[in-house]
Amino acid sequence: MSAFLIAAAAFVVATAGLGLLRLLRGPAAVDRMMAVQLAGTAGAAVCLLLATSEASPALVDVALTLAVLAALGTAAMSRKGRRNGRGDIPASATPGRPAAPPAPGGKR
Repeated sequence: MSAFLIAAAAFVVATAGLGLLRLLRGPAAVDRMMAVQLAGTAGAAVCLLLATSEASPALVDVALTLAVLAALGTAAMSRKGRRNGRGDIPASATPGRPAAPPAPGGKR
């Protein structure tokens, strides 16, 4: 059973590594934010799999810490994007109302 859990942890690391390519290449801030969340979630999953296979309760604490830090990092990134006005949502858009379409000639 221990070998299976270690193989599952390796699989999670490999798939998270592919997902982290989006962190480097992400065209939008939302893609990067989701890649950070993926890293925290995958790290927590790997720690929990290794904690089970190695019978190490300390790794459960590490997994919990990674999960909390990933959630806080995502919240901080979303607040920063909203504050700078550089998010994917135009400044003219309000919640519940779509942004106005661009005027002919590119001016608003």
